[in-house]
Amino acid sequence: MAKRRNEIAMTPEEAETFLQECSKPGHSLEVASIGPSGYPHQVAMWYTLIDGKIHFTSYAKAQKVLNLQRNPKISCMVEKGDRYAELRGLVIEGEAEIIDDPETVFRVLKESSANHADGNPMHAAPDEQKRKVASKRVAIKVNPVNVFSWDHRKLGGSY
Repeated sequence: MAKRRNEIAMTPEEAETFLQECSKPGHSLEVASIGPSGYPHQVAMWYTLIDGKIHFTSYAKAQKVLNLQRNPKISCMVEKGDRYAELRGLVIEGEAEIIDDPETVFRVLKESSANHADGNPMHAAPDEQKRKVASKRVAIKVNPVNVFSWDHRKLGGSY
């Protein structure tokens, strides 16, 4: 099985291109933190990449932020493809860094909303309104520890 996994793994460059692609409309990042009862707490988030690392915003009092304050372990997944032979995906296990700097939060909010500009009222909002929304939020930066990827297109239709 390890050989097959190696055949379909993305290179670091392919993984970054894939993450850039999936930060656009039609895709969400699945984010899992450890809830207060010990079970995974999973949510879908829009994100942006800054210096090659996933960043997203959340309300400072949201459950996922409370979870990450207690335990910074985080898992993120994005997947694309409708048929098995087209499936591509990436899982990042890492440590979440909670950023409470207003300028960073504003930047992440602005970039992630721009990635989903079509039909997103936040994208069209003036910067003053975005700053007001950002003031109640924090940014989460995902510092990878383990990365797992797959690109079934590399199999050429065979399994």
